[in-house]
Amino acid sequence: MKLARAVLLAATFVAVAAVCPSSATGEANGREKIVLRVEIDGAIGPASARQLEEALAVAADRNAQAVILQMDTPGGLVTSMREMIAGILASPVPVIGYVAPAGGHAASAGTYILYATHVAAMAPGTNLGAATPIEMGGPLPSFPGGKNDGPEADKKNAPAGDAMIAKATNDAVALIRSLAELRGRNAEWGEKAVREAASLSAGAALQEHVIDFVARDTTELLQLADGRTVEIAGKKEALATKGLPVETLEPGWLIRLLAVITDPNIAVILMLVGVYGLVFEFTSPGAVAPGVIGTICLLLGLYALNLLPISYAGLALMLLGIIFLVVEALNPTVVLGLGGVAAFLLGAAMLLKIEGPGFEMSWAVIGTAAVLTLGLALLTGSYLWAARKNVPRVGSQAMQGLPAEVLDWQGSEGHVLARGERWRAKADEPLAVGDSVEVADVRGLVLTIRRRNVRSDGARQ
Repeated sequence: MKLARAVLLAATFVAVAAVCPSSATGEANGREKIVLRVEIDGAIGPASARQLEEALAVAADRNAQAVILQMDTPGGLVTSMREMIAGILASPVPVIGYVAPAGGHAASAGTYILYATHVAAMAPGTNLGAATPIEMGGPLPSFPGGKNDGPEADKKNAPAGDAMIAKATNDAVALIRSLAELRGRNAEWGEKAVREAASLSAGAALQEHVIDFVARDTTELLQLADGRTVEIAGKKEALATKGLPVETLEPGWLIRLLAVITDPNIAVILMLVGVYGLVFEFTSPGAVAPGVIGTICLLLGLYALNLLPISYAGLALMLLGIIFLVVEALNPTVVLGLGGVAAFLLGAAMLLKIEGPGFEMSWAVIGTAAVLTLGLALLTGSYLWAARKNVPRVGSQAMQGLPAEVLDWQGSEGHVLARGERWRAKADEPLAVGDSVEVADVRGLVLTIRRRNVRSDGARQ
């Protein structure tokens, strides 16, 4: 009996010992056997940052094996780029950067983001680089003044105004070098991409140790990434991605809307539509639809501008222009209208503080808006001048010149019919019943009348 109990205890111990390692392994590799993919196609902006943020949140909730960040971008806004980099660095799920499809590129901001990913890859026929911050207007210029004696001579010959350019360049260099050191990539070439706007093809990027490998498609990408060791939250972790299914996360309606309205040209058009709608509503109360549409468009435009790096001086000019146009609608003066148009368009021209690929103000849009707004102001002005020349339609002045017919008359007073109403009247000349007269003046409820002029052909004027 004791022997049987000892054998049972030994068997139980062996079973527990066999299960515990597998349980520990299960906890270590407890990620869901799936890879999520998010595609960034186009300029990097607030919509791209929101899309990646949501994708990383979904991946963390599902504890996915990895996230594939597939990019084909010309670059974009520095603010959105930094948000995306911060999200990647803080992600509990490994991020595999992948420049695809063939013919695509990860220029400017895309290069920084690719450097930040845990694993970097490119498809054949793609390129990356040209990472000079676009708001600086390109690489640092060379300064005239004789022979080039090196960087120290350049610093001595450089104007004081170029200190801001050097500051922005050094900041960008520090960022890409820090990312390169974190991921073990070529920091020297990263600095060259910033200072000289250098670019590399997929094959050259692999030779320069800028990326980890070249993959033709997603299947090969996961095969080559399998087994690579990455650092997640300060811990080393081996990727297990070979043969896993890939699920693409499509952007939601809010991200699609953001991608449209955060184009600064669309934002300005929305604000113009909003202003016109409100002006029309104020000038024609009760129409309702212009006011509703205008309010919605104006709020959408302001929301989009809030997400962009804007100049508050430009925004203040735009708001001042809107106020002038509203006052013009309530009390037409033409001057306020033209001033409002000028302030609005000047504000639109200087609205963006920093421009990037896909986020430039189009002079065609601004010019068209200027022409349309000026045309509206001129049309309003012409109606005002025409209204001043017309006969007043209300009050005593509106009665002057109206035709009337004598109903009864005695001496210099009597009654006439004007506008279908019986009026008391007086005149300085004798009149008879049935005579056609016209109103010369109105004093209180008494009309001063006169005989209507007769032309040589007998017709009355």
